[in-house]
Formats: sequence, structure tokens, C-alpha cells
Amino acid sequence: MQPLRTLIEDPGSAQGPLPDRLRSLYDGDLALDDLAVYANFVASLDGVVSLQSPEGGPSSISGHSEADRLVMALLRARADAVVIGAGTLRAHSGHLWTAAYICPPGIPDLMAVGTEPVLVVVSASGAVDPGEPALQERALVLTSEGGRAAIRGRLHGAVKVLSMGDGTISAASILAAVRAEGYGRVLTEGGPNLMATFAQERLLDELFLTLSPVLAGRDRDEVRLGLLEGVRLLPERGLWGRLKSLRQHQSHLFLRYQLDRAAPVPG
Repeated sequence: MQPLRTLIEDPGSAQGPLPDRLRSLYDGDLALDDLAVYANFVASLDGVVSLQSPEGGPSSISGHSEADRLVMALLRARADAVVIGAGTLRAHSGHLWTAAYICPPGIPDLMAVGTEPVLVVVSASGAVDPGEPALQERALVLTSEGGRAAIRGRLHGAVKVLSMGDGTISAASILAAVRAEGYGRVLTEGGPNLMATFAQERLLDELFLTLSPVLAGRDRDEVRLGLLEGVRLLPERGLWGRLKSLRQHQSHLFLRYQLDRAAPVPG
């Protein structure tokens, strides 16, 4: 694939050295704080991040972009844990949330960047398929007390199940549980409801957003999700970002924002 091209780069964004080949393809280095909480999504020009159909995953929105897969792989390789909701696990059955799984063919082994992250699945009900390939090795399932009872003894022995008590599972409790297991850098890949929980509780440090040059559209009665679902932030509590970097690959744009956890101040 052709390398990405850097259009904007905050000097503080480029201090995480990559191997030479990956640095050339990404057009720079990639640094993340040891305790960073960051998200990665691809969106259409009209703001759709999920087509809500088995054949309509992120790769459909990205147009199967190799550059998008490269960035996704790099972000996974930098992570200690990848956090997803159970709906995302079901929507992308058979997927593995590892750098090696998503990396484009012919790209050097990403193990030089970091170790493969542990998968963390959040499901209050415990409704996860024990046969999912992603749950056949080391993973963490965060659920309610009832959810833990529902899946007790059904998951692979390498999967650890933790009860988060009864009621709604907050982003703060997810992050506390993940950190208690020793995982520092946390990447969330959704879905939009889980992303909204982290945004609402102002626990996201950074957002990596691929803007794909496609208009996805919506039927009148069709549900196609945006980046955040189930919460309203503006006008009272908009979560503002500061652009840290912008890269281009053909007509795709790769944006990186530092998010302001403090009171919303535009500008």
C-alpha cells in the first residue's frame, strides 16, 4: 500500500517510535500515554459508523481501506486492552480484536510495536456466545451478578468473568476493573452505546476517527448508528476535542483528537 501523508502533526504526538517500515507507512511515529483511554472508529461523510447488518461492518464503510486497517492495527498493537460491548461482538462474529488479525497483507509483524491486547467484553446480561473465536483464549468478560450466573461454566477456561454488581455498568467501573487486572492503555472500538458511556462520563482521552469518502444514507425507518448513541451532550455538556494530527491516504482522512475531560469550552 502507499504510505499515509501527514498534513498536521502536534509535536507531542510523534514521540512513540515505530519500526522503520511501519514509520514509513504511517508517515511518522505514534505515541500514547501509558494510561491512555482512546477510541477508534471509521465514519461515513454523513456520520454513519454502523450499518446494523452482518454484511455492513466498518470495512464496508471504509471501502475496505488498507490504510484504515493499518491504523487500526497500530492502535491495537499499542493497547493493553481492547474494550467492546457484547453487541459489537455479536455484530462482528468471527472477528479477532488483535493487531495481527486486522493488519493488511505484507505488513511487517506488529509484535515489534507491542504485545497483543486482551479483549474485554461488556455484557450486563451475560449474553455472549461461548463459541466465538475471540473467546477461545485470554479474554475478560464484565457482567452483572445475574449475567455471571447465566454464563458460569460455559466459557473457555482462559476467559475470566467478573461481576460488576447489579444495575447499569458504568464506564468508571469498567475502567477500574480493567486497571485492576493490570492493563494500562485501553482502546475501545465500540459500539456507539459503549462509546457514549465513556464520553458521557468524560473518561475518553483521545479519539482516532477515519473519515471515509462515502455517503451512507438512511431509509426513513432504518437505524444506522452514529458515533454516540443513547446520550445527549450538546448544548449543556459537549465534549470538545483538539486536533492533534491529520493524515491522508487517497481520499480517506485520519483524524486524531485530544478530548477535554473538563467543562466544555468551545474554540
